[in-house]
Parts: sequence; C-alpha cells; structure tokens
Amino acid sequence: MNIPEEGYLLRIFIGESDRHGHRTLYESIVLQAREAGLAGATVLRGVMGFGKHSVLHTAKILRLSEDLPMVIEIVDSLEKIESFLPVLDELIKDGLVTVEKARVIHYRA
Repeated sequence: MNIPEEGYLLRIFIGESDRHGHRTLYESIVLQAREAGLAGATVLRGVMGFGKHSVLHTAKILRLSEDLPMVIEIVDSLEKIESFLPVLDELIKDGLVTVEKARVIHYRA
C-alpha cells in the first residue's frame, strides 16, 4: 500500500464508553477502517478532556475515569479518507471528526 507524500490525517474524538452495538465505538471504527482498506489506524487514550457539554473527563477522578477521551488517527489519501466519512457518519452519534493535510515522510512495512 502506498500513501502519497501529500496525505490527509483523519482525526476522530470520541469517549471511551461510546458504543456501537456490542462493541466499543473506537473498536468498531478501527475494524471498519481496516475493512475499507485504509492504510492504518491508531487509537489514543487521553488522560483529560472535555467536549461539547463541558463535562470534564479525567483519570484523576475515579468515578469519571470510565469515559476518558479517545482519539483515532488515520492517515491516507484524500480520496480514501473522503470515501470513509459516510461510514463514520453512520457510526458516530456524539463526537468530533477533523481532516487536515499531512506531509507523509515515511510509510514502510
């Protein structure tokens, strides 16, 4: 698989407790990205954050630590990213999705 030097970064911000069916939402997104043939996906767990409703989620407060912020990053061509956006629209009920240009330096298997 080859990513052009001018790739695009798809970044998805959701909560750790968000679900799609019987799976966590981040797992469903990564599996759908793999099925769609995207170059790769990485899931990152945040230690603190807040979103649209200004509710603070942090690992420091035990009762809120169940819903830490999650970020999924995918880098690929603009065409592949754009073709994946309708899938995300079906999966994500609450969250933030961004796309930005990314200069790809290395992509080696």
